[in-house]
Amino acid sequence: MTAPPIRLATVDDAERIAGLHADSWRRHYRGAYADSYLDGDVEADRRAVWRSRLTAPDGTRTLLAEHGERLVGFLHVVFDHDTRWGSLVDNLHVVPDRHRTGVGTRLLTRAAEAVTDRAVGAGMYLWVLRQNTGAQAFYAARGAICVETATVEPPGGDASRLDGTPRKLRMVWADSTVRCPSSERR
Repeated sequence: MTAPPIRLATVDDAERIAGLHADSWRRHYRGAYADSYLDGDVEADRRAVWRSRLTAPDGTRTLLAEHGERLVGFLHVVFDHDTRWGSLVDNLHVVPDRHRTGVGTRLLTRAAEAVTDRAVGAGMYLWVLRQNTGAQAFYAARGAICVETATVEPPGGDASRLDGTPRKLRMVWADSTVRCPSSERR
């Protein structure tokens, strides 16, 4: 399978990004986010978030991986988000049939390059749900280390959107260097 090209997102991509984002949350966030929220119109919620982000992208970069006209993955990074930890990878989602094909690694590597080029600090980090052990293994294989746990903030600040008090892990790359495992196809 050939590696999909990666490009910068525009506001015209908000609809497709929101669709993939909502689908990914529905697949991976059950047990942390309330079923009523995930089964409701989470896509409309994500569409509003992405229109806002892509209308005013200052201090951020949103990268898309596409196969033809199909969006197969995206990543959103906020430069210099935290004075201690650096730039925040706020979203990284890949369609299920493109997992383990290198799409996520390529997006993460491109984000690290953008951090090196545009951010003041060299560090990069993200938050991952404690229950999402597959994603944790993916990040660890690319050089991230877990430095702390915290309580998940509810989407949109609405506590009814959570299922209990889920936890998240902060995964950190001190110098925004992303390793590519030798066994992974590029």
